[in-house]
Amino acid sequence: MLARLLCLCLALLPLALRAEPLSREAIAALVVPPYALGDPVNDRGVWSLLNSGGAEAGYVFQTGPLAPLPGFSGQPIDMLVTIDLDGRFLDVRLVHHNEPIFVSGLGEAPFRGFLEQYRGHSIHEPLVVGTPYGDAGQGSDLVYLDGVTKATASVRIAHESILAATLTVAREKMQGIAAAPPLRPDPSVDLALTWGDLVTRGLVRHLRATNAELDAAFAGTLWAGDDPDPGPPDAAFLDLWAVDITPPSVARAVLDTASLRDVQRLLGVSPDDELVLVIDGGRHGLVSEDFVRNTAPDRLSAEQDGLPVALRDADLFFNTLPGVPEGTAMILRIDRRLGFDPTRDWTLSAQAVREHGMLQPEIGSAHFSLTLASDRAFFQELRPPAPLAPWQEALLNRRGDLVALALVLTALLALVGPGQHWLARPRVLRWLRPAVLLLVIGFVGYWGQGQLSIVTALAALRAATGGGSLAVLLYDPFSLMIWAVAILGFVLWGRGLFCGWLCPFGAMQEFAHHLGRLLRLPQWMPPAVWDRRLMALKYLTLAGLVAVAFVAPDHAETAAEVEPFKTAITTGFQREWYFVAWALFWLALSMVTFKGFCRYLCPLGALMAMGGLLRGRDWIARRTECGTPCQLCRVRCRYGAIEKTGEIRYSECFQCFDCVQIHDDPRQCVPLVLAARRRAKGAV
Repeated sequence: MLARLLCLCLALLPLALRAEPLSREAIAALVVPPYALGDPVNDRGVWSLLNSGGAEAGYVFQTGPLAPLPGFSGQPIDMLVTIDLDGRFLDVRLVHHNEPIFVSGLGEAPFRGFLEQYRGHSIHEPLVVGTPYGDAGQGSDLVYLDGVTKATASVRIAHESILAATLTVAREKMQGIAAAPPLRPDPSVDLALTWGDLVTRGLVRHLRATNAELDAAFAGTLWAGDDPDPGPPDAAFLDLWAVDITPPSVARAVLDTASLRDVQRLLGVSPDDELVLVIDGGRHGLVSEDFVRNTAPDRLSAEQDGLPVALRDADLFFNTLPGVPEGTAMILRIDRRLGFDPTRDWTLSAQAVREHGMLQPEIGSAHFSLTLASDRAFFQELRPPAPLAPWQEALLNRRGDLVALALVLTALLALVGPGQHWLARPRVLRWLRPAVLLLVIGFVGYWGQGQLSIVTALAALRAATGGGSLAVLLYDPFSLMIWAVAILGFVLWGRGLFCGWLCPFGAMQEFAHHLGRLLRLPQWMPPAVWDRRLMALKYLTLAGLVAVAFVAPDHAETAAEVEPFKTAITTGFQREWYFVAWALFWLALSMVTFKGFCRYLCPLGALMAMGGLLRGRDWIARRTECGTPCQLCRVRCRYGAIEKTGEIRYSECFQCFDCVQIHDDPRQCVPLVLAARRRAKGAV
């Protein structure tokens, strides 16, 4: 049954995740006045931009069709970019995304704030995301955009999508350069080469600049006499060697065996990267003293067709073969998905920086450049496979997590189903339940980000009534699988499977209660009458959230902050103090009142209780003596889920198995104890 339910959910995914380009009306509404939307210029989502006089002033385009780079969620981040005819960014708007950190963590405000930084910058500038360390950015050609804390991967992917799409438009519409088919190294080309062969064939390029040439570059400027470490005029300031080592034959001629394996491993993980080895035997040093590995080199830059090429340190430690020039060396990464063609001429520039003055020095720079191009014979045109549907990409990107989750869920279903009486044994339940709850907190919660939320249910309700789309709900197959199992649990057991075994925040509350008992804190439970009244609060909370979702949908996510799940699980308590205080309050309360949030206020718990109405059986065994006269299970039930009559209130049952344990244990169950005594007395 579980397999059928999962297959049904996955079968519905393609329908829900089919992305549609924005209509003309939608794009026109996003264009910033005084500009207006013109006519489409191709079938890939590029439109002309008109000024107030009706003349062409630039271009408007979506990044999704032009550069569908998968985001952290596995789906592309779609943005609307507006540039003028000179390639200057006029506006960048967020259209659609499913990045988990922004969907259920930080909110979209930091993401939109990040995109606002592009306004006024040009595609001709070497834009990078991050903050320079120390003096690394001082005088550098790089233009730094501030990232978003805890969302580094997502904003970097968004940045690369913007660059890739904008560079495509700039090449085609501003320079008349048609997009070339993507290239990959041809594995069938296997040549035995040496460093000398590479030099002879022009695959290695060399540039030498002496100290005298450096002084000549600054002659007549403010910085003419500001060389901090002058040397002999004929000595090398820059002795630069550069070679594209992406083709295996070239890499084998340059690197030793261990380094070659590291390069091949990197290319296996990032097959769209072009790797360039640069060596400097002079005093330039390639980067500044404050450079941090795995970032953009602050003293090197590159361009192709007059447009910047993004460089990044590959963060590899390597050794070269004998005969290769010695000096400061590093391997640079270039992403071919941004339109870079390694077989056409491109320029690598080394920047020389001088400072004039002491307290607030003025920065001046000069550049020394060489032209590189790899041999076309080492590459083959890449024929991309048919693109995967977004739901398939999401499954592919999280396949490891999904397999692990499927194993965990299968084992759990076996335990609480056929194995429930074995699980309920005191010695087993005492250690196995805490182990499962720890796994749920660590793997399901923090690693998999599978904490279900009422936000998902409200979005589904809005979509079902025509107020939204199901697409945003189904991008996360990890949570989808948990939802599927929770719904299956409704039919078999009621709310207990999720609330008792699969909710990470519920598990945190249970451990908080154990800590309170360990510290011998006084336990407080409201009287039975007030306990019932407080249990009704969660239904009122759910009703209020449903009302907000329809009456004021823009405030629905804010209202859903009544759940502390986002704070405790999604962001790991890295939020504003009042959100953290709210989550910690409920954990602290659980130390003296067992699972207070789950029982009294949780709107998701209320929904789960309503879903439990689908339960088709009373799965907890009862005896005629239960409730009359025996009250042991009711007294020990910490959830208040057992009536005085002995009847189970499944809407409040969390499937803890305490009552099953008592029922099965002849030393605890009063009817069994009395029956044993009668047998013993009769035997005497």
